[in-house]
Amino acid sequence: MLKKLLPMALAATLWGRAADLLTLDQAIRMATAHNRTLRNAEIDVVKAHAQVLVQRTHLYPSFQIQAQGSQLLTPIDFTLQRGLLGTYPGVGPIPAVDTPIHTPLRPTGIFTGSVGQPLLTLYRIHQNLKVLDLAADLAKEQVRATRQDVVHDVKRLYYSIEQGQSALGALEETIKLYREVEALTTRYLAEQTVLKGDLLQARTQLARAEQSRATLLDQVDSGKEMLNRLLGRDVLTAFEVTSPEEATDLEADIEAARGRAIEQRSELRQARIKLQQAQQDRRAKKAEYIPDINATVNAIDVAGFNMFIPLHFASVGLSVTWEPFDWGRKKHELAIKDSAIEQVRNSAADAESQILIDVNDKFRKLRQSRAQLNVDRLAQETTVENLRVVREKFQQQASLAKDVLQAQASVEQANSDYRRSLAAFWSAKADFEQALGEN
Repeated sequence: MLKKLLPMALAATLWGRAADLLTLDQAIRMATAHNRTLRNAEIDVVKAHAQVLVQRTHLYPSFQIQAQGSQLLTPIDFTLQRGLLGTYPGVGPIPAVDTPIHTPLRPTGIFTGSVGQPLLTLYRIHQNLKVLDLAADLAKEQVRATRQDVVHDVKRLYYSIEQGQSALGALEETIKLYREVEALTTRYLAEQTVLKGDLLQARTQLARAEQSRATLLDQVDSGKEMLNRLLGRDVLTAFEVTSPEEATDLEADIEAARGRAIEQRSELRQARIKLQQAQQDRRAKKAEYIPDINATVNAIDVAGFNMFIPLHFASVGLSVTWEPFDWGRKKHELAIKDSAIEQVRNSAADAESQILIDVNDKFRKLRQSRAQLNVDRLAQETTVENLRVVREKFQQQASLAKDVLQAQASVEQANSDYRRSLAAFWSAKADFEQALGEN
């Protein structure tokens, strides 16, 4: 445990600032809660549901009120001719004489109110609602895909930072050894048991290791800034990551993995929703052949006119809107919908094939990375043992300084290869999990 925590403590000392320990699980939870790209995808779901609610309002009665106020520019004058309303025994003609009706130049008003309830139109509205419901389902699936992408990116960055942080710890050990070798070589040069070139080579190796440490520090800082952005927090937030875990067992049942991928991969699920959406969109388009029939109630009030004009009108009835001849427009629009359905169906079939290829490819790469990790672990153990033997000989002046430097370079390379292989294994594992469509 102390060996694992040493690189983190060392890195914190090098940076000279306090930093919290961030585990991979914590990073994933923070990313899924605060990542801005994921948040935007979730907002799209809210917007899709709002579209459904907007369309649903068309199922209910609509109310409209209109008011128009105006000033007459010309008077409204007309004459009721004598006997226009009839001639009656004992009464005579009504009116008895020509009667002028006059509306002076004054303000007038017309107020209209109407209520309409869709009837046969309800079927088409329901078809459009189903299209929007599928759009909301698609938005949810896109959120799921975005969440998987964010988690995958977090894992890859986290493993990259782990590798750099571990490399920093190993480099510190290497620098410490190089300084010991430089000190011994300096003493042996004074005793004239080694050449000056051996000392220069030792100092060159030390300078190269210190330069590599500075480069690694920059790489780790850049990786942390990118990870902070994924986590949705200040990019300058300081933190440390945990040491890499040992490699786990491989996915043994590739057939079961393919089945899980077909069931879980977001691309295929989105393609299936899009197919349902295209089919439902065709049904909604076909519903346009049905006439729009609405029940209506209308009321009209007027003000400012002469008393001869009725002040209130009211009616109830049906309104019908139908386009019997469209010169084949709806037929061609349905043909376009049929073509769209065929395209989506082809895309779904192609997505399934691509998923199987992707799962197989990621499984092979995971298997290869595990095999390479085993090779690099054995190479690491071998070089460490060789270095131990050469150092003991050098301390007893039974070997040359260049032999120690070469052995140490071999250990450094073996350690670097192992760390790279371990990070590559976990990255390949993350790629394989993403290929399976795991949540």
